Amino acid sequence: MTFEEIRKIDLNKCENFADFARTNLPMIGDKKHLDEILNTEICITDFRIMESKHRQNSQCLQIQFIMNGIVYVAFTGSSVLIDQVQSFSDKIPFRTTVVKIDKYYSLS
Repeated sequence: MTFEEIRKIDLNKCENFADFARTNLPMIGDKKHLDEILNTEICITDFRIMESKHRQNSQCLQIQFIMNGIVYVAFTGSSVLIDQVQSFSDKIPFRTTVVKIDKYYSLS
């Protein structure tokens, strides 16, 4: 851009980086394992689905949630939880409880 083009930029009309690069920004919160939050009510505030770093050709769900007034994140490869969170993403934020049924995690 030329100096003249730069001078004409209206800063109030510039997009905010956080609005369009949201998926690349890290989620805030201390890390918790799913087993640490079983049978405790949480409020899911955000989620992200990405490729797993530990299992090739599989997905990983990162959820951000509030528990006892503190913000946390948790990671899981649970296909049940991935499906549930995706299905109800339009309801976020929502309260739920993570339960373990046999060897599967589920929202309740």
